[in-house]
Amino acid sequence: MNGKIIAVCTSKNKGERKKNVGASKLLAGQGLEGDAHAGFMHRQVSLLAMESIEKMRKAGLDVGPGDFAENLTTENINLVDLPIGTKLKIGETVLEVSQIGKECHNRCAIYYQAGDCVMPREGIFAIVLTGGMVTSGDTIEVLENV
Repeated sequence: MNGKIIAVCTSKNKGERKKNVGASKLLAGQGLEGDAHAGFMHRQVSLLAMESIEKMRKAGLDVGPGDFAENLTTENINLVDLPIGTKLKIGETVLEVSQIGKECHNRCAIYYQAGDCVMPREGIFAIVLTGGMVTSGDTIEVLENV
């Protein structure tokens, strides 16, 4: 089963919630155009499943796409089970999974509100191999697993 993009989110500054902009351009080797986290490193784009956000809603938080500072909110794809090196085709773009989860050195606002945050455990990161537009509603196709 293919996944789906629920939201495309950006922010001008690091350390803040991102806003769903609906569509944006993924730049090869960088990330989402205009996003504070874009750059030439291995965490160019962050992805988090809507199912993970729903867990936090059930814990009593009023959260939605972008609130965990993820760039792409997905649905119907088990992100954390994708091995590093997996290629994802989203619209005309191709991403490669580069990191599963992350270590949070400073606890975010979400952690202090809920006592927990799903992004370190359930978020993933990718590099942009082929740039292009990505839009809410785009299909996510797993091209290969390494």
